[in-house]
Amino acid sequence: MKATDILKEEHQLIKRLLKVLAAAVQRLEQGQRVRPEFFLEVADFNLNFTDRRHHRKEEALFASMVAHGLPEQTSAVALMPQEHGQGLAHNEDLRGMVRRWQAGDDTARAMIIATVNEYAAMQHQHIHEETHILFPIAEQILPPEAQDELAATFERIDREDIASHANPNYRALMETLEHEVGLR
Repeated sequence: MKATDILKEEHQLIKRLLKVLAAAVQRLEQGQRVRPEFFLEVADFNLNFTDRRHHRKEEALFASMVAHGLPEQTSAVALMPQEHGQGLAHNEDLRGMVRRWQAGDDTARAMIIATVNEYAAMQHQHIHEETHILFPIAEQILPPEAQDELAATFERIDREDIASHANPNYRALMETLEHEVGLR
């Protein structure tokens, strides 16, 4: 499997998370109950899967693309790590708002809705750019041996992730979250 195929598959899991967030926000907007901890579980997923695992793989891909001739400062590759950082900032904002909500500040619910909507819009655009612009470029410029090296790097990242902390089954966690908001 090509490195870009692995990343595309992981994007599908992240898109599922975005659907879960949209459903949770809709429930909040309709005055239905959503556990504050639900959003903390989403934030944990974002930190552990999206950032520690998926973004590390993407950044390895981007480095390989630059090593194979893609100009680093004049390409979309230069923007992707910045966007990854923006996603982390949204994630930390979400955590802070959830803590306020848990402490009894009901105004935090509206801020959670706004933050989640902003984050989701950014993520959809980010995934679109990677999938439809950067990954096709990678598939054109990376020779098969570079794709193989990246796949091996991705396996190493997965192993390190599993060894470094309590690694949940991300797909099972996603199914649990989907069930909780009525998507399953």
